[in-house]
Amino acid sequence: MREVPVIGAGLAGSECAWQLANRGIPVRLYEMRPERLTPAHHTGDFGELVCSNSLRSDELTNAVGLLKEEMRRLDSLILSAAEHHRVAAGGALAVDREGFSREITERLSAHPNVAVIREEVTELPEEGPVVVASGPLSSDAIAGRIAALCPDSDLHFYDAVAPIVTLESVDMESAYFASRYGKGTADYVNCPMTREEYEAFVAELISAEEAEVHGFDDSGVFEGCMPVEVMARRGPDTLRYGPLKPVGLINPRTGREDYAVVQLRMDNADGTLYNMVGFQTHLKWGEQRRVFSMIPALRQAEFVRYGVMHRNTYLNSPALLDRYYRLRSEPRIRFAGQMTGVEGYVESAASGLLVGIETAAELLGLPPVDFPQETAIGALGLYISQGSVGDFQPMNINFGIIRALDYRVKGKRNKNAELSRRSLGILDGLLKDREVLSINRKESIV
Repeated sequence: MREVPVIGAGLAGSECAWQLANRGIPVRLYEMRPERLTPAHHTGDFGELVCSNSLRSDELTNAVGLLKEEMRRLDSLILSAAEHHRVAAGGALAVDREGFSREITERLSAHPNVAVIREEVTELPEEGPVVVASGPLSSDAIAGRIAALCPDSDLHFYDAVAPIVTLESVDMESAYFASRYGKGTADYVNCPMTREEYEAFVAELISAEEAEVHGFDDSGVFEGCMPVEVMARRGPDTLRYGPLKPVGLINPRTGREDYAVVQLRMDNADGTLYNMVGFQTHLKWGEQRRVFSMIPALRQAEFVRYGVMHRNTYLNSPALLDRYYRLRSEPRIRFAGQMTGVEGYVESAASGLLVGIETAAELLGLPPVDFPQETAIGALGLYISQGSVGDFQPMNINFGIIRALDYRVKGKRNKNAELSRRSLGILDGLLKDREVLSINRKESIV
């Protein structure tokens, strides 16, 4: 059996390679880093997280919690590594970035069915299956090849990365540890602001000097990763209803909610670094220090990484891809990851998981799984291939794209829990019924 090239060892490419290799399919996994870095990446490790260290909620009343549980049951490499390198984050799954990426790299590099190729891919193979998981920051050469295949793919948005500070530099006389609504353990550092402090902060944030980003347009920024200064321009209270919302946080010094609260989330296993939640930005670095130091608890903060802004590109997938993430015009070519319009770390990995499983089924002559819309992983594939109405935009997993129940359940949380129960029941049935889901071969199939 010929090797399957997988281009890109991000979350989607790594998960795809793992699923193929575990079913005896030989894989050539291409990664251009560290020889060539992107504006957002800093290492050569696979699955490097660049925007946040959080994989979001773990609860089954949340759609991403359901998606993660589906992936666990499907032997996800990404979820396995995340569990091994989990750091405290209340009800969310957050990871130590370095340990997480290092484990993914080591496990794939050691797999007998994976050959790791450290070089930039500039051309797609002319025949045979190939998976393009090069991400929204693909090099110009491979992006040009994709554009030639997909004339409607010239869509883009801009993604922003949040700053990181050292915990020891945070003024804990002003800040306090807590999780919203007292949920889980007190894992977040909360930095309160009075009304006067907040209004002065917003005024400076709006007028701060931005780094030049060629072609930047606020309307092209995806809502889920909106730069904080762009949000601030939408109105004086926008941040107080967004990343600075005080709801559910009781200041232990006053016994009441503050006017606004900036949250910091643990970024490494040692608990020495914290990222500013929701503070993706493309302000100049000097402006970031000046403006963010107006937050009382961060007046003396040591910034070990400033926020950066970079371009992300995604396909007009409903016109181009099918439910297996195959190019309709040339089905041997598959795509996976954010380039397809799935948004978020978990969603990207889930797309790679589906592509790996369905590609293996095809190569082994087995029936496809055809994950249904009742499952989160199936709903994502169906959304990007046919579920969009109007202009296609990147989408996080949500219960709105999962097939509704055909009976009433009282209460949103109860309904969501029932949707998850139904999904996992269906998935358990597929695990028993679909041979490709039970295959786990270490040796290559020749």
